[in-house]
Amino acid sequence: MAQWDDLRVFLAVARAESLSRAAPGLRMDAATVGRRIARLERNLGAALFVKSPQGYALTDLGERMRDRAAEAEASLSLALDEARGAGAGDQAGMSGQIRIGAPDGVSNYLLPQVCAAIGADNPGLEIQILALPRVVNLSKREADLAITVSRPQAGRLTVKKISDYHLHLAAPRDAEIRTLDDLQHQRIVGYIPDMIFDKELDYLDELGAQSVQLASNSVSVQAMALRHGAGIGIVHDFALPFAPELKRVLTDSISLTRSLYLVRHTSDRSSERLTRFADRLSQGLRAEIARLEALVA
Repeated sequence: MAQWDDLRVFLAVARAESLSRAAPGLRMDAATVGRRIARLERNLGAALFVKSPQGYALTDLGERMRDRAAEAEASLSLALDEARGAGAGDQAGMSGQIRIGAPDGVSNYLLPQVCAAIGADNPGLEIQILALPRVVNLSKREADLAITVSRPQAGRLTVKKISDYHLHLAAPRDAEIRTLDDLQHQRIVGYIPDMIFDKELDYLDELGAQSVQLASNSVSVQAMALRHGAGIGIVHDFALPFAPELKRVLTDSISLTRSLYLVRHTSDRSSERLTRFADRLSQGLRAEIARLEALVA
């Protein structure tokens, strides 16, 4: 019979798809993690992973076991939340670990200062920011909460809108761009087209461009390229205060509005701790977007 500690190791490897990537979070070395997985598979009498030089991929049994183990992990987390709440009272600070998954633009320009403020008020709380150029999978328990730029259409999820935000065309401060025709001779910086993971991030049509000349799947890399004079590109207004070398151009012609959503797994609805954190996070993000956008308005 598998013990919870064995399942905890299994889940870490299933999520990381690698012994070496799972090891730091488990506070073990990779060899120890490998031995724990081998012991679990021996006890079960079945393989949970297909091992290769590329990493550890789940077998069909492993995928089913991952889903059940993730549900057990969520139930245990809820039980601990209830115990903390009962023992500490309604006004107690939040504690434990909470992981937020978010696109790298939000992770770089908004979450650090918002989470720092929340952490300062809750010294027992460990906040982890998972910055990924893709949608975070809450069903696999990659994170406790996710921030997305479009409303998910499937899955056992609860979704609440956080705020709208705005984007404009940005260029180096010495650039002479006064009309749309001036864009024809400019190099475009933007996303790698086949790595755009959400339709809301596809800005090429807004620029009337067919391709980008310098591309990255990372918003922060794009912004850094623009700061070094690589061309022009769409930039979040909330990121511009961190890029004094850039200015907004053609604001009357090119102005985009997008939204941020806070997504949670349905099974976490009864977690008072996660609900309190989600409310504080949403409030902080709204305030920070408003503050930063006001600096460039």
